[in-house]
Amino acid sequence: MDSGQMKSVIEGLLFVAGDEGLDAKQLAEVLEQDAAFVTDLVLDLQSELKRQGRGIQIVELAGTYQLSTVPEHAPFFERLAYSPSRTSLSQAALETLAIVAYRQPITRIEIEEIRGVKADRALQTLVAKDLIQEVDRADAPGRPILYGTTKSFLDYFGLGSLTDLPETSLFENDDNLEEETRLLFEKLEGEQMTFEDVSSKSNDF
Repeated sequence: MDSGQMKSVIEGLLFVAGDEGLDAKQLAEVLEQDAAFVTDLVLDLQSELKRQGRGIQIVELAGTYQLSTVPEHAPFFERLAYSPSRTSLSQAALETLAIVAYRQPITRIEIEEIRGVKADRALQTLVAKDLIQEVDRADAPGRPILYGTTKSFLDYFGLGSLTDLPETSLFENDDNLEEETRLLFEKLEGEQMTFEDVSSKSNDF
């Protein structure tokens, strides 16, 4: 195995090691090479990644080498982390979001009456993604939270206001809630939508 192949192996080993990283001794044992030689290979690989403008880099922390992303790409990772992407929402969350959008302000209990199942986890997910928020408290025993959509919800779907929501027969027949929700989000996003990665029967978040 030549040095180029060993550097390729090192890159793979560091990827597998993740946040724990590997030190020169560990890498040398796996490659059956001298630790000093392996260290030189790691430094060469580190330079190559930087020179090629790659999206990953090798950093040394507490004597171990780790693969990490480059700092200048951080804004993109933040967008990914906080993006209210439709594909990351379950059928339960999508149904809950549709109900809040059209019936707001609305309480959890009212949502559950429409869906016929618990909505706690779906609501938590939507709040975490900044798609819905607490807008008030109902004038009822226990002062339950009233939920409504956020500006992020409008921005994500390109809506100027809630009056721009498409007309829908949603809620007219609870038996068709799943299908009506699918059609609604197709209209909102203007593209074909599937739930291949989500169990349509799931009531989890």
